[in-house]
Amino acid sequence: MFEAAEIGRTEARATYEGRLPGLRVDLLNAQFDLQEAKFPVVVLVAGDDDLGCNAMVNVLHEWMDARFLQTHVFGHPSDEERERPRFWRYWRALPRSGEMALHVRAWPGAAIADRARRKIRKADFESRIDHIIRFEDTLAREGALLIKFWLHLPKKELQKRLARTKKDPEQNWRVSATDGAVFENWDRVMPLAERLLSRTSTGTAPWHVVESTNARHRNLEVGETILRLLRQRYAGSSDASPTRQRAAAPVEFERAPDGVLARTDLTTSLSGERYDKELAKRQRQIRKLSLRARKKGVSSLLVFEGWDAAGKGGAIRRITTALDASDYRVIPIAAPTEEERAHHYLWRFWRHLPRAGRMLIFDRSWYGRVLVERVEGFASPEAWQRGYAEIRDFEQQLTERGTPVLKFWLHIDPHTQLERFKARETTPYKKYKITEDDYRNRDRWDEYTFAIEEMIARTSTESAPWHVVAANDKKHARIEVLKAVCRALDRAVD
Repeated sequence: MFEAAEIGRTEARATYEGRLPGLRVDLLNAQFDLQEAKFPVVVLVAGDDDLGCNAMVNVLHEWMDARFLQTHVFGHPSDEERERPRFWRYWRALPRSGEMALHVRAWPGAAIADRARRKIRKADFESRIDHIIRFEDTLAREGALLIKFWLHLPKKELQKRLARTKKDPEQNWRVSATDGAVFENWDRVMPLAERLLSRTSTGTAPWHVVESTNARHRNLEVGETILRLLRQRYAGSSDASPTRQRAAAPVEFERAPDGVLARTDLTTSLSGERYDKELAKRQRQIRKLSLRARKKGVSSLLVFEGWDAAGKGGAIRRITTALDASDYRVIPIAAPTEEERAHHYLWRFWRHLPRAGRMLIFDRSWYGRVLVERVEGFASPEAWQRGYAEIRDFEQQLTERGTPVLKFWLHIDPHTQLERFKARETTPYKKYKITEDDYRNRDRWDEYTFAIEEMIARTSTESAPWHVVAANDKKHARIEVLKAVCRALDRAVD
């Protein structure tokens, strides 16, 4: 792969200066056109030429309007970043629709460096590549334009650069510590780079390998590639990102299969006396476990889904009552804001992930993609169908980091739901909880049941299984939830 780039391309100064003015004007115009577009652009600049990567970023800032060009240089992760899953810092840095971001080194550089330094095993390196493929595919299929450059400097050229700086100490700024490390470990680094590039150069996010021996050639190649791909996207799609609009045609559903919901015994109940004893016992236990989790730096993530009026809020309160307020955060999920709609749907969940030792609780979650967005037609069939794999990968990254992921579906029957709706209407402090949509959703009970059964079947994994909790009796449901949380925390902090 790299040998094909090592053909000594150069660009005469006169040719360069003749092409540059027009290119700069066109890039600026394309950049401003992007503000009206409905897709984000990520320009990834990585490579074995560390100095060239930095120089290329500076050139792009000179040529384009830096006010509308986010730049993120990813070096060693900070303490805050190390406390979260590896891709957290990349998700946080994603641009919104209509904006462009430069990501320097980023996920390819980190993976190669970790393997070259033997921080991870070969199997872990391959797993990291798998995550990269899924990450890039997730962004591209949701409408993002990924433009990936690998700047390659032949070994002989790198050797010349290092020799020049060794002879003339004043030229030290022309070389980085990374350049020296790459040269010293060339035979180890380059096969890793070849492996990563060959596996992650996909139809939705291909690599553009650019020889950087000659700066003028490098600059034109990168600038003209960005311009060409932007123009192709503008010409090929007037709306590259999904919008939250109801589908014109209704979604067809079959009768719900007899799955886990049908097999759930909703007659299970708990007496008041037994409930009080169990509640006190489990809350003491969860308190102790949360203190151990804080001390050991173990984060946890709880997801509460369920029918309207199933008791999600009450179950959450029985957990948080036992915890110190500084050790947890509850995130209620409603319709996405304008800022959230301008990003991939998982972005708003990634950015909330907790630091080490904290508990994060979602009252509804990313499962809206395969539930309400599916049933109500807010997401296209292609979008919600690929949501299962995207969600599994998201949760896998959390559990690989050592974060327990507990997912609860609180299940009730339609009769119990109607009784609770009526009770809410007559209870002053609960009247805000009932809306016309709640009654409208009852008319689609079978459609939601079908979607729920498929969701559980396709996203309940060994590391992040679903807990379907019978919730016709709230006392029973709350204790079952507390028991599950205690079991998971006990395993995590053991």
